This record gives sequence, C-alpha cells and structure tokens, in this order.
Amino acid sequence: MKTFLRLLRLMAPHWEMALLAVLLGFCTIGSNVGLLAASAYLIAWAALHPPILDLMTVTASVRFFGISRAVFRYLERYFSHDVTFRLLSRIRVWFYQHLEPLAPAGLMKYRSGDLLSRIVADVETLKNFYLRILSPPLVALLILALVFTLLARFEMSLAYTLLFFFLLAGLAAPLGIKVLGSRLGQQTVEVRARLHAHLVDSIQGMTEIVAFGQEDRQQTLVNHVSKQLLGLQGKMSVISGLSSSLTGLSMNLAMWTVLVLAIPLVDSGQIKGIYLAMLALATLSSFEAVAPLPLTFPYLAESLAAARRLFEISDARPEVQDAGSLIGKPDRYNLEVTGVSFRYDDESSWVLKDLDFNLPQGGRVAVVGPSGAGKSTLVNLLLRFWEYHQGSIRLGGRELKAYNQEEIRHLIGVVTQRTHLFNATVRENLLLAKPDATQEEMIRAAKGARIHAFIESLPQGYDTYIGEGGFKLSGGQRQRLSIARALLKNAPILILDEATAGLDAVTEKEIMEDIYNLMKGRTTLVITHRMAGLAIIDQIVVLNQGQVVEQGTQEELLHQQGFFRKMWDLSRQVLT
Repeated sequence: MKTFLRLLRLMAPHWEMALLAVLLGFCTIGSNVGLLAASAYLIAWAALHPPILDLMTVTASVRFFGISRAVFRYLERYFSHDVTFRLLSRIRVWFYQHLEPLAPAGLMKYRSGDLLSRIVADVETLKNFYLRILSPPLVALLILALVFTLLARFEMSLAYTLLFFFLLAGLAAPLGIKVLGSRLGQQTVEVRARLHAHLVDSIQGMTEIVAFGQEDRQQTLVNHVSKQLLGLQGKMSVISGLSSSLTGLSMNLAMWTVLVLAIPLVDSGQIKGIYLAMLALATLSSFEAVAPLPLTFPYLAESLAAARRLFEISDARPEVQDAGSLIGKPDRYNLEVTGVSFRYDDESSWVLKDLDFNLPQGGRVAVVGPSGAGKSTLVNLLLRFWEYHQGSIRLGGRELKAYNQEEIRHLIGVVTQRTHLFNATVRENLLLAKPDATQEEMIRAAKGARIHAFIESLPQGYDTYIGEGGFKLSGGQRQRLSIARALLKNAPILILDEATAGLDAVTEKEIMEDIYNLMKGRTTLVITHRMAGLAIIDQIVVLNQGQVVEQGTQEELLHQQGFFRKMWDLSRQVLT
C-alpha cells in the first residue's frame, strides 16, 4: 500500500488531466451503450410502423451517439496517453535526480545492466499504472452507475442482475486471476532485469568474452534467462486469454439473464415490448468497461515490483553529503593532503593509509605507483565521489568537505584514461564542460587540443555524431577531445588520471605535448603508473599498497635506488 500511495503522489501533479481522461473514457463507453440501446429501441419501434416524425428524435440520438463515440474515443486515447507519457517523463526525471547524487559510491553494488533496466524497463512498466490500473476501475464504476440506473427505472431485478454479473466479471474474476498469477508480475520484472543485465555485460565485455573463448557459455546463460522470461510471458498470455473468456462469459450470461427476466415482464405488461432489446443490448454493451479489469491485479503486481526497484534507489542515502550553503571560490588553488586514510567499508582493508603531500598553486605533482596502489582512489576523494575517513584535505586553506560537490567539480578539470563520450555530436560532447560556451570558445579549445582541423574534416563538422563511447574516433582523437573539454572548462585545477595509458608511443608523444600546454598556469596533479614525462614534474609521490614510500623529484628518486628506481628500470625493460 505504501508503494501504491507513493506512485499516486508522483501522479498528483497531473490529476486534473487524469480525471478528464476518466470522464472521456466514461463518455466513450456511455456513447456505445447509448448507441446500441437507441438503435435497438429504434428498430423495435420502427417495426410497429409509427409516423416517421415520431422516429426523428431517436434517429438523431443514434447519429449523435455514433459520432460522439468516435470523437470521445479519440479524445480519451489522446488525453489518457498524454497523462501516461507525462507521468513517465516525470518519473524518469525524478529517478535521475535521485540517482545522480548516489554516483559512483552508492551505485557500486549495482550492475550497469541492472541500473539500465531500472531506468528504462521498470519506468516503462509504470505506463500501466494509469492506463490499466487506475483508469479502468473508475470508468467501470461510472458505467455501472449509469446502466444500473437505466435498468432500475424499469425493474430493480434487472438492475441487480447487472450488478451481480458486473461484480462477477469486474471483481471476482480479477481476484481469481490474482490467485492464478500470484508473483507472476514481480517475477517478470526480476527476470527481465536479469536479462538486461546479462545483455549489457555481454555487449560491454564482448572483447574479453571472445578473447577467453566464453562465447558459448555467455550465450547459454542469456538463452536460459530469455527462456525464463518467455515462460513467464506465456503464462501471462494464458491468464489474459482466460480473463477475456471469463469477461465474455459474464457478459453473455448477464444479457441472457436480463432477457429471461424481462420477457415475463413484457408479457404481463409491466414493460413495453419495444424496450426489451434495448435493455438487453444496454446490458451487453456496458461490459466493455469490465473487459480490462481481470488483468488489473497482474499489472498492479508488476507495477509495484517495478516501483519498489526504483524506490530502492531513490531511498538510498548518498555516501557524500554537502555541508550546506555555498562558500564560494577559494583565494588560492593549493592542495594540502595530510594523514588521509580511506577504505570502502568497515570490513575491507585500507586503500589509502596516512597519505601526505602538498600541491602548491600552479605546481605539478605526480602520484605514481603500480596498479592497485590507490592512485585513482585519490582522484575520487578529490572530486568528492567518496569521503575520506581520516586525515585532512584542504583546498585554499579550507577543508575539502566544507565545499559543496558542485563547487569542487567546477574548480577541477579531469582528463582520464577512458574518456566517456556520449552518442551525440562533437559540439554536444564539448558543451558538457561548459554548456554556455560560444562557437568561438569551442574552436579555440579544439585548436588548443589540435583537433579542430579533424573536426572540420568530418561530414557535419562540429555537428557530426561520434557514436556511443565515441567509437567512430580513434584513441588519440578521443583523448584530444577530452583535452579540448578540459581547455573549454578552463578550471584552475587539473587532474590527469592515466591520460595517455593505452595509446601507442607516437600518439602518446603527441598527446603529451598537448597536455604540457594544458598544464600551463594550472595546479596540476598527474596520476600515472608510467614513467614518461615526469621530468617536468615538481614533485613525485610514490605509492605502494596505499602508502607513500618515497617523495622527491625524478632525479632525486632515481638516485635513491628505491621503489621508484625499480619501476623506472622495469619500464625501460618493457620498452626495449
């Protein structure tokens, strides 16, 4: 019930349009009832050969109901789907607003495919919440009241007959379907989520799957989950067919029962014979409102299961909390890291332990070490993706935690090893760094990254789509686009996180030249496990297993014959 009420609150801003759609649905089915009832009455009365003028009113009503049914049907579909799409749009925006503050710390336990399933498939499932759960029962109640009143004017026994079969089809049948399809909706949502997660994992990890010869195993896994989903959907189809059969049976039993009860009343003169067909067809046509009801409970279970998966994310508490109001830009852009320790949870080992170094304004510090030493974790702490547990990080003399997350990320530009590019145009990907940038600013940044000429050579220039993840670009071009974004952002602090890893030697040399230009005038932190380009660095911090083992310039560290020297010699052996 709590989940249901929360969904109603999400829909609350659109209640007026939703109510209008319900009224239009009532008018649509009411027009159908009026059309069949008026047609039956017209035919029965015309069989008695009355004066033609006596039939004019009924003839006009038949035309009215015939036309109005089409008009109301169109308007009902238009407004009901408009409400549905507005509701889905609101849910997507609401879900993203709750999802974004959780990234990345609060989302580590979720697979990317599972998150995709929640924001796409689960939200899409909620389209049934209004169309198939809220609206049909309300329309059915209004139609029941209309036809019940019509039959009651002739004989209460006819009205009670309608009520009995209406409740049988609209309440008893759905409850029976609920028993037969218990947990079916929730299982469908869960299995569909697993299938999406496996598919996304398969696509994203296709290279590794093929490299290790796991194609058959992964295909078998996907086929197994797919068959589970097809099986559940097959059961839902059986239940849907059964519900249609029960509705049709109740509808025909209601019509024949009304006929059986009304014929003696006609014989006794209590009801005129010309009304007999009208009463039967009015009863028959009213069951159009009951047809969607048997599947209400399965759709409700599916929608609630999808909603619970969304609320599980939205109710999660972000790992990083803002201190409060904005405090503005610092006077200086120097970093002081003192005794910083961090681990991902209380049961895991320390990723960083007693980390100390100073990065003066305009200075260059490199943090080097083998994979797993904690280098990228440091970047996440500086960007406030995670909170450090012990020690202090001060920016411009103020504790980093005193700044709001958005303030910090406006002050820091990042160039990473894996530049994420969206399936959008070059222009849109650049504007991520500065949404209000002018064309001249973009061109200047692109020229600074030496990619403007390449962009101009593309079919639509800056308006060319570059594909998901920028797959239409080479590795070097993606990195240059990342550098262009950093130049466009023009942040006073620059973090280079393995910015040239994975590039060939020639491309790496070219990118390094662009990076040297990017460093000018900025406080720069370089994160790397490579030994190239460290000669221009003011201070090198050597990490191993989360702890600082050496500090100094490249020349000083080479003379110490310590851990850095071993890394240096190993890198030279690999190159030769």
